[in-house]
Amino acid sequence: MISRLTGKLIEKNPPQIVIDVNGVGYEADVSMQTFYNLPALGETVQLYTQLVVREDAHLLFGFATADERATFRQLVKVSGIGAKTALGILSAMSADELARAVADEDIKRLSSAPGIGKKTAERMVLELRGKLVSHAAADELFAAAPAADETDDIVNTLIALGYNEREAKAAIKGIPKGTEVGEGVRLALKNLLK
Repeated sequence: MISRLTGKLIEKNPPQIVIDVNGVGYEADVSMQTFYNLPALGETVQLYTQLVVREDAHLLFGFATADERATFRQLVKVSGIGAKTALGILSAMSADELARAVADEDIKRLSSAPGIGKKTAERMVLELRGKLVSHAAADELFAAAPAADETDDIVNTLIALGYNEREAKAAIKGIPKGTEVGEGVRLALKNLLK
């Protein structure tokens, strides 16, 4: 298996490129997202790759990032999507945009990719749900999340004990900030029993 190539970029004919690695030229198909980020001819380039073996050909696909390659690998597992169609999808949108479209069940956005109709877009949502991670969405989530403190741990402990979130949050009212988790849970349980 060829996992990654590092060498001199000697040809650029979208979507194909050729990389010279120690005198051996490797031809790879790349998405337009990757193609636009390639250096000039003669420069050194590094690509993550996926080798697809078919009855009539061995095809090498190149990706600028490991995330794009991982997304490609998930796409080709979807019934009705082959390697060329997956590359077309990744040319139409980035891996993050695709992950967001699948998470939002945006059939219109997904079916705007070349070779993808409404039925295939629906199948993509069904088969890829939870398998693609949007790093932009994850960054937003972590940026929006406040720093955890003892009250969060107390609430989570109460929820684990079987109380719902509303009950748990009501039970911690009046518990001073900075109270140790064990003591906070004891006080919250007292409040719940009143």
